[in-house]
Amino acid sequence: MPPRREADRGAEVNMTPAEMDAWLSSQQSRSAGQHKDGAESTGHASGRRILAVSRARKADLSDDDYQRKVAGYIRRHLAQRPSGDLRDTRWRHSLMNWGHDPLK
Repeated sequence: MPPRREADRGAEVNMTPAEMDAWLSSQQSRSAGQHKDGAESTGHASGRRILAVSRARKADLSDDDYQRKVAGYIRRHLAQRPSGDLRDTRWRHSLMNWGHDPLK
């Protein structure tokens, strides 16, 4: 796979660090996604990592910090878009845990 250009990095993540921080602090965020034995969901933990990366200086980051799995997850999840009002769906909440608000 060819290296990504700087402009391509994080294009799927459309929430600002402040928006992500507020979202990840909410009960809706903590309840979305897959939980194993009552632990934090995979998406919520990934959201905390994405938030940390988004707050870092770009010059200090490598491509690994932008995890290809984030872009892949968002793209795959977007393909499963449900019909109807999306504002208060687990689908949207799960995507927001990964830094993508499909209503933006």
